[in-house]
Amino acid sequence: MSDKPVRVLLPEAMAKGLSRRIFLGGALGLGVSATLAACSTGGGGGSSSGGLNIYTWGEYDDPDVLKAFTADNGAAITIDSYGSNQEMISKLVTASGTSGYDLCVPTHQYIPQMAASNLLEELDHSKLPNMENLDPAYIDQEFDPGNKYSVPKDWGSTGFVYDTTIITRELTSWADFWDAAQNEASGKLSLLEDPGEIAYAYFLWKGIDPNTTDEGHLEEYRVFITETIAPHVQAFESYPSGTIAQNGRTLAHAWNGDARQGILNNADRERYRYVTPSEGGNLWQDNWAIVKGAPNADAAHEFINYVLDPEVSLQELVYIGYNTAVTGIEEMAADAGVEMPELIFFTDEQVDKLVFAQLTDAEQTIVSIYDELTAAAGQ
Repeated sequence: MSDKPVRVLLPEAMAKGLSRRIFLGGALGLGVSATLAACSTGGGGGSSSGGLNIYTWGEYDDPDVLKAFTADNGAAITIDSYGSNQEMISKLVTASGTSGYDLCVPTHQYIPQMAASNLLEELDHSKLPNMENLDPAYIDQEFDPGNKYSVPKDWGSTGFVYDTTIITRELTSWADFWDAAQNEASGKLSLLEDPGEIAYAYFLWKGIDPNTTDEGHLEEYRVFITETIAPHVQAFESYPSGTIAQNGRTLAHAWNGDARQGILNNADRERYRYVTPSEGGNLWQDNWAIVKGAPNADAAHEFINYVLDPEVSLQELVYIGYNTAVTGIEEMAADAGVEMPELIFFTDEQVDKLVFAQLTDAEQTIVSIYDELTAAAGQ
């Protein structure tokens, strides 16, 4: 193949909003432990003059929900955005409790390190009565026992989308994905611009713990992805829904919510099919947490409690397209006529096969393999 693969770039705000699901978010060149140990210079923090200052991923909350909270509570909301967990952590480390931010939204696996590094306040559950609305399956997790520092905002997983006018056989698994990548989709394949997500897709196919640190497993993955798959890659994308909507890919590695948006925005919604692979997938969960030294901690508690109200939670789900972990939200979405709910909600059987991503000692190796893949792609 002569054409070089492309990276699909977006306006900054959109790119930030979509990179929230990169589960090695800060891993590109610097592990989270190093981030916590080495303070980097950052921009200014949030205002400490009152209101509510939220440090979060871009385009990640319904503006109408924010306006309604201000109308009810009186606290004006200021939003600052970040593009990765690492960026957020670096800024909070630098500020050392004086960032001016009240809330942040870390992905699950970063919470233990943030708590241990004194970056988060303990939650006052007496101020969060709506926590009782949360699905027990997504609280009291290993990364935050008893939800001492965090409560779920939303969660999702990763699969793929394929063009049924070109790939006419049914695809159901990661095995099918990697096979089609080398055949019908050769030269029209996109992978997520995320080292860990690509590794997960390989290890799940092979029946290997996707959080493996085994050197033999990692070397087998390196050879497969850089030698067998690289020649077939057309693009690495942070936002595959745009090209899905425009029929730009035959096979696209995708997050469930982004895939849904791409299919909904396609003139022919029957053309593309999303697959939750039979072998399973990663499960990422973004969480509300109160920043250490928050100047408006009471307002932060009020806001978390507000968005855990089922009606507000449904409004957020409609806007972001991800499960908000509130009990009964699937039935509420059905009653509200939310389109393509099967790309938001997973069956019990599918959920049983999802695995929480972890930060491991293999992090830097996986990033190095990804760099090798991008250099070899399309050749």
